[in-house]
Amino acid sequence: MGLFDRFRRQPAGGPAGMRARLEGAMSRRRLRGWNPPLENVNALVASGGPKLLARARELVVTNGYAANACEAFAANLVGDGIKPSSLIDDAELRDQVQRLWLAWTDEADADGLTDFYGLQAMVAREMFVAGECFVRFRPRRAEDGLLVPLQLQLLQSEMLPFEKTETAANGNRIRCGIEFDAIGRRVAYHFRRRHPGDSTDQGAVIPETVRVPANDVLHIYRALDAGQIRGLPHVAPAMVRLFLLDQYDDAELDRKKTAAMFAGFITKTAPEEPMMGEAEADLDGAAIASLEPGTMQVLLPGEDVKFSSPADVGGGYEAFQYRTLLAVSASLGLPYHLVTGDVRQANYSSLRAELVEFRRRIGQLQHGVIAHQLCRPIWRRWLETAALSGALDIGDPTGARPVQWIPPRWDWVDPLKDIQAQVLAMEAGITSRRKVVEATGYDVEEVDRENAADARRVADLGLTYRTSPGETQGARATPSRRPEPGDAGKDGGDDTEQE
Repeated sequence: MGLFDRFRRQPAGGPAGMRARLEGAMSRRRLRGWNPPLENVNALVASGGPKLLARARELVVTNGYAANACEAFAANLVGDGIKPSSLIDDAELRDQVQRLWLAWTDEADADGLTDFYGLQAMVAREMFVAGECFVRFRPRRAEDGLLVPLQLQLLQSEMLPFEKTETAANGNRIRCGIEFDAIGRRVAYHFRRRHPGDSTDQGAVIPETVRVPANDVLHIYRALDAGQIRGLPHVAPAMVRLFLLDQYDDAELDRKKTAAMFAGFITKTAPEEPMMGEAEADLDGAAIASLEPGTMQVLLPGEDVKFSSPADVGGGYEAFQYRTLLAVSASLGLPYHLVTGDVRQANYSSLRAELVEFRRRIGQLQHGVIAHQLCRPIWRRWLETAALSGALDIGDPTGARPVQWIPPRWDWVDPLKDIQAQVLAMEAGITSRRKVVEATGYDVEEVDRENAADARRVADLGLTYRTSPGETQGARATPSRRPEPGDAGKDGGDDTEQE
C-alpha cells in the first residue's frame, strides 16, 4: 500500500481531519495577515469604551436607520411594559398588592417624566445605544407624600468612568468604576457627580466620583462573554457599515444636486458678447446665464449650447443598498423590515419566519436581562419598602415575593389564524387558558374579573350580544370541514367524540 493510499484511508478523526479543524489557526498565505490580539473583553471595553459609546450615541441621533432600529428594539423588547402578576395564594392580599403596585408605577420615576413602564423603555434604548444602564434606588421620606417611599433614578453609562481602575483604600479592586471585594462580589459603584458631556451643569473640569453601595444600584446589561463587567452597545456590530453607508448616501445626494444645478453650457465666439439671459457676474467674476419657462432665444452666429446630461446612479445602486442594509440588519439582530420599513419583497411566510427567530432572541433578553436584572430586584425592594412604611400589611414580605412577569403581547401577521390555533391548543390540552391570556400581555385573573363584571351588567340590563362573556364561555372556533359519517346523530353545538 502506497503512502497516498494510507493517507487517503485515514479516518476523519485522524491527523488530516484534525488539521482541517485547526485550519483557522494556520499561518499560511491567506491567513498570514490575520493576527488578532488575545485580549480579554474587559480590556477592550476599558480602552475603547468611551469612543465607542460616543460614536454610538451620535449615530443613533444622526442616522435614520440607526434611530429606527433603536425604537424597534425598545418597542419589541418592552413594548408598553413587562408587567407583574403576583402569585400570592391569598386572593385578597394579592389584589391589594397588585392595586398598590399599579398606583405606585406612576410615582416610580425620580425625575417625574414617565412611569415605571416608561423607565423600562428608556432602559431598553440605553441597552441599544450604550449596552448598559444603571438604576439607582432612591428612598424617600414619609413627608414626601408617596404611596411607597421609593423612587428610581436612571444613570447613563458615562456616569461610571471606564478609566477608573485602581485599588481602593480598603483594599478592594476598582475595575472600570466598579468596586469588587476579595472574592469578586460587587460591593460599590463609583459614579461621577455630573455627566462629563453636559456643559449646562457647571462644575469642576474633572467631575469627582461618589461611592454608592451595590445594594442601591442595578446594573442592566447583557454579558456576551464570561466575566464581562461592562456592557457593549447593541448597535456596535453595525456601526461602521451604517456610518459609511450614510456618508455614501450623502455624497451621492450631493453629487446629484450639483449636477442638476447645471442646465447647460454655452460656447461664445467672443468673450465680450452677451449670453442669452446673462446676469451679473458671480463672486469669482464668471458670468452666469439663467433661463425662464417659455424662453425662445435666438443664438448669434457662432454660438452653441450643450445641455448637461449628468450620469445616473446606475442600476446597481438599489441592489447595493439592499445588500448592505441586509448586512446591517443581521448585525443588529433585527428583521430587515423593522430597520428599513421596506416590506416590498415580503410576504406572510417570510415575515412570520423572520419574526419567529427575532422573537426568540427578544424572549431571551426579556427573561434573562430585563426581568432578571431589572424587574425582580425592584419588586423585592418595593415589597420591603411597602411593608416597612405600612403601605402593605404583610408582615414578612418574603412570602409575597413570588411573581410572574408578563411580557407584552406579540402582534402577528395574521391574528385570526393564531387565535384559532390557540383555541385548538387549549381544547387539546396542549396549553392552558392562563398561558394563552398571559401571552396577550394581560393577567388572566384581571380578565376573568372583567368578564364576570360584563356578564353581570349584561344580565341586569337584559341585553344579549354574540360576544357576551356569559354566552361565550367554553365556546370554540372549529375550522370548516366536510360532513363525516356519524355527524347527523350529534348535537350541532358539540363535536366531541362519543364512545
